[in-house]
Amino acid sequence: MEVFKSHRGIMVTLDRANVDTDQIIPKQFLKSIQRTGFEKNLFHDWRYLSDGKPNPDFPLNQERFKKASILVARNNFGCGSSREHAVWAIQQYGFKAVFAPRAERNGTSIPAFADIFRNNSTKNGLLTVELKEAEVEEIFQMVDRYTGLEATVDLERQRVTLHLPEEISFHFEIDPSVKEHLVRGLDEIRQTLQLEQNIKAFEDRHNTQR
Repeated sequence: MEVFKSHRGIMVTLDRANVDTDQIIPKQFLKSIQRTGFEKNLFHDWRYLSDGKPNPDFPLNQERFKKASILVARNNFGCGSSREHAVWAIQQYGFKAVFAPRAERNGTSIPAFADIFRNNSTKNGLLTVELKEAEVEEIFQMVDRYTGLEATVDLERQRVTLHLPEEISFHFEIDPSVKEHLVRGLDEIRQTLQLEQNIKAFEDRHNTQR
């Protein structure tokens, strides 16, 4: 897994809430036993028309978003099934981070990301950034106003900076263990290997006691 400390890239906005994993990568594209090639069918049903041609109204098909590497969505992104392919498709397209807001509706808290999607993202090195709803709304407005607007996600400082004529920054919280996982580029296997000597010592003791 790649180390993630900081990333600067163009933002693309997806003005939809409750985007589920079947919308991210529809089930008919999960037949491959390979973990590659999912990017071409990312958001397939929105991205393409019934005749297979690109939908010109969908953001990923618009010229100003062609090189986007930061996806900005609404709340409860990645809900639905637990398929890890959704994260693979987003990463393989070229996204390094996804922003979404935690929302409050009639006294109920709506998460920025579904728990399983967030966990799958961490395992694969995709950064999920939870911001305030007003902050995400401001990002949407600025992306509409400034073509090719870039942002920097600084994981070590836990800060998102919009590169406007007068820069705007937002702080975000993240679980310390998740932060370390990403900053050091350690997937679960490499984390386990950090304890290789302890594991070997335990096995040696266990074998001698038989």
